[in-house]
Amino acid sequence: MTIQLARTAGELPPSTGRRAVVMTMGALHEGHATLVRTARELVGADGQVVVTVFVNPLQFGPGEDLDRYPRTLDADVVIAEKAGADTVFAPSAAEVYPGGEPQVRITAGPMGERLEGAFRPGHFDGMLTVVAKLLHLTRPDVALFGQKDAQQLALIRRMVRDLNFPVEIAGVPTVREADGLALSSRNRYLSAADRKSALELSRALFAAHNVLELGPGAVRHAAHVVLHAAASMEPPVDLDYLALVDPADFTEVPDDHVGEAVLAVAAKVGATRLIDNMPLEFQDPGAER
Repeated sequence: MTIQLARTAGELPPSTGRRAVVMTMGALHEGHATLVRTARELVGADGQVVVTVFVNPLQFGPGEDLDRYPRTLDADVVIAEKAGADTVFAPSAAEVYPGGEPQVRITAGPMGERLEGAFRPGHFDGMLTVVAKLLHLTRPDVALFGQKDAQQLALIRRMVRDLNFPVEIAGVPTVREADGLALSSRNRYLSAADRKSALELSRALFAAHNVLELGPGAVRHAAHVVLHAAASMEPPVDLDYLALVDPADFTEVPDDHVGEAVLAVAAKVGATRLIDNMPLEFQDPGAER
């Protein structure tokens, strides 16, 4: 069966089984392909997998890379088909936002003002608004998102729960290249020197994971040691934040924290801003093993 390209919601074929949607801004890579393959496994051969491709202007702030963000629809369709998608839904801005930018938007709330939200004001409001609209347009039973964008995933889950969206949200683990760099559409902007410096982000996360048993304080310290040295590289790793947070609300966890946490990092390398994170779970040091 040949994959279908739909430009309007009315062109989406009916689904006789469960429908899964994978939302993207295009420039698909192996990370997206993993999401599509996971979606196919979830809905089975009788289900339907829809990949959305839409570069959402609402989540780009002034001076960000909206105009140069890669647009590779023909290649995206090929990747989506090989990974098992049935349909690529690539609507125009007029289809998603009839009448121009919406006057009514989803507000991300306090969690949307932390970390990424503090550095990119309004980003999460724009992201949640388009996710809400695409959920309405595609009407999936399950929507899949990568854990690489951990704060985004947490906010989408919160929106779905708080606003009673009838959809299951599934998170898929971060896909990394062989050298540890988290896959991202923005990696194509990196020069050879940029890439060498960018590897320090994942190196900091793995260094932190190696001292997990010593607790949150040791985890923070181990990551900071790597990133402090990376600030002297050429080009330097210009750190925006390193935070060890509660995955429920993205507030910093205390040094005696027990349970799940996310170690999140964001930095600029050359002209490219990158994010990465690692989920962690701290054990009670007094508990029996």
